[in-house]
Amino acid sequence: MKESSSDASSLIRVENLTVAFGAEKVVEDLSFSVRSGQTLAIVGESGSGKSVTSLSILRLADISGAHYLGGRILFESTKGEQDLLALSQQEMRAIRGKEIAMIFQEPMTSLNPVFTIGDQIAEVLQLHEGMARKEALAEGVKLLKMVRLADAESIIGRYPHQLSGGMRQRVMIAMALACRPKLLIADEPTTALDVTIQAQILAILRDLKDSLDMGIIFITHDMGVVAEMADDVVVMRKGHKVEEQPVEAIFTNPQHLYTQTLLSAVPKLGAMNGEDFPKRLPVSVYDEAGAHTEGELRVQNTANYEAAPLVRVEDLVVRFNVKKNFLGRPTHRVHAVEEISLDIYPGETLALVGESGSGKSTIGRTIQQLQESQAGNITFNGKRFADMGRGEKRALRQKIQYIFQDPYASLDPRKTVGFSIAEPIRTHGILHDQELIEKRVSELLDRVGLSASHGRRYPHEFSGGQRQRICIARALASDPELIIADEALSALDVSVQAQIINLFMDLQEERGLSYLFISHDMAVVEQISHRVAVLYLGQIVEFGSRRQVFENPTHSYTQNLLAAVPIADPHQRIMMAINEADIPSPIRAVGNEPARLSHREVAPGHLVANQ
Repeated sequence: MKESSSDASSLIRVENLTVAFGAEKVVEDLSFSVRSGQTLAIVGESGSGKSVTSLSILRLADISGAHYLGGRILFESTKGEQDLLALSQQEMRAIRGKEIAMIFQEPMTSLNPVFTIGDQIAEVLQLHEGMARKEALAEGVKLLKMVRLADAESIIGRYPHQLSGGMRQRVMIAMALACRPKLLIADEPTTALDVTIQAQILAILRDLKDSLDMGIIFITHDMGVVAEMADDVVVMRKGHKVEEQPVEAIFTNPQHLYTQTLLSAVPKLGAMNGEDFPKRLPVSVYDEAGAHTEGELRVQNTANYEAAPLVRVEDLVVRFNVKKNFLGRPTHRVHAVEEISLDIYPGETLALVGESGSGKSTIGRTIQQLQESQAGNITFNGKRFADMGRGEKRALRQKIQYIFQDPYASLDPRKTVGFSIAEPIRTHGILHDQELIEKRVSELLDRVGLSASHGRRYPHEFSGGQRQRICIARALASDPELIIADEALSALDVSVQAQIINLFMDLQEERGLSYLFISHDMAVVEQISHRVAVLYLGQIVEFGSRRQVFENPTHSYTQNLLAAVPIADPHQRIMMAINEADIPSPIRAVGNEPARLSHREVAPGHLVANQ
C-alpha cells in the first residue's frame, strides 16, 4: 500500500490520526497527504469515518465531543507548517473559510434560515477579505453566477427556504470558494445536484483547482465522480484505511476485497441496453463473513398496461407567485409545472428526470395533495380529486405514500422508529389493538431488512441507509397502492442503494405497487423504471419506455442529460466545458406565459417535443 504521509511537499499531511467519541474509536491510525493542485477522493460507506476525518481537519469534530487519541494534521498555512490539532479554536477561526474551506453535505442545516443568501456570502468576504458590504454583495452575485445560478441578483436577496435543495448546495459551494482557499474539503458536494449541474460544478472545481493551485479533499460515495475528479483515492471502512492508490489503479486493479465489492455495486449507465424491462440484480455484499452475493436475478415485468391507469394527470398547471407590487398583486411567477399529462399504471415504475426546478418534485407533491394546482385534473382509480369530498381525500392519503430525500428530516427525532411506523396505522384506523399494531410494525421492519428490536430505537441511532429503510417501512404501513419516491436513493452509499433498489422491486413484485420515481441518477433510473418522462422548465420534452429514452434519446436536452453522467472509469472523463451562457429561468412576468410544447410520436409510445 502506498504510504503518502512522508511526502514533504504536501499542502496537508494527516499522520496516524485516531479520533474517538467517548470510548469508541471512529477513525484509527489514518494517514494520507494532499499536494497543491491535487484532488484526493475519500470513499467508503456511511460510518466509515470519512466525514469525521474532514471535520477533524477543520477542528469542528471537537464541537461534537470528539477527542484525538493520537496523530498530527500538518498544514502549510501562510504562517508556515502548523499542526492543526495543536491550535486553539481561536487560532483555527483564522484558517477556517480563508485557507481551508468546506462544502457540507446538507445545505439546509449549514445555511442560517434567518439571514438572506447575500448576508451569508457577504459575511465570509467581510470577515476574511475586509470588504465593504456593498462590495461583498457584488462579489456574491459573481460567485452565484460562477456556480450557474439563474437570477443571481434576485437570489442574493432570498432566504434558504425559498431555494431548492440543488440551489442551496450551489450557494454553499459559492460560499466555500469565496476566499479562494488553499485547501477545499468537499463532503458529498454534488449529492443533491442534477447530472448537468453536477458536471458544471465539477468543471468549475477542476478549473479553480488548476488556476488557484488548490488542493481538494473530495468525500463522496459516487464512484463516477471519483473517476471524474480524483488523482488519488483512499478507501475507508469502519474507521480504517483499507486501500490507497492512484485513481486509475483503483478502478482497473483494486486490491482489497471491500474495494472490489464497492465497485461491483456501482450502477452503470448502458448496462441495461437491449432489455425491455427493468431487472432485479444480485447484490455484492461485504460483511464479517467476507464478500458474497445476495438475491436473485429477475426480470421486473410487473406493469399492467391492460388495466385502467391507477393515476391519470391531465393538463396539470402549478405556479408560485414570487414577486408582488406595492398593492400586493403578483408581478412574477415561477412556472413550476405547465400543462403536464401522464399516466401511472398498476405495477409500473414511472421515472421523472430533469434538472432542479424542472417540476419533478412539484408533480409528486401535487399528487400527494401537499401542493395545490392552478389548473388540470388528477384522477386516482378512476375518480377525480376535484370530485372527492374531504373524507375521500383523507382516505386517499392512505393509498398514496411519499418517501422523501432526507430520511433524518422526515422522522421525528423524539419518537422511536416503531412509533413513527405505527403512526399511519393508527391515523388511518387500519388496526386498533396495540398488540396487533406492534406485530404489524415488527413484520414491516423485518420486511425492509431490520429486526423487531430496532423499533425501540431512535432515528439518530441508525445509519442513513437504515433510516431510509425505516421510511419505506412507514410508507408500507398504510398498505398503499402508489409510492412517490422523491430522490429517495440519492443520499445512500452505492452498496446500500443497490439493496434498496432490490427492496423496491421485491415489494412491487409482491404487492403490485406502483412507483413515481423522482431522481437525477440516470443509471438508477435506467435499472428501475418501466417508462421515463424527461422534464425541462415544467414541461415534458421526451416520454417513452425506459429502452426508448435511454437507447434512442431524441430530444437534445435528453441527449445532454445522458452525456453529462459521470462514468465510473477514469479513462472516460467527460471534461465538460464551463457553460457561460445565460441559464433559463422558470420565473416569468405575469401575462408572459411560456409557449406550450407540441409533441411528435417517433415510435409507438415514444413522444418527443418539437424543437
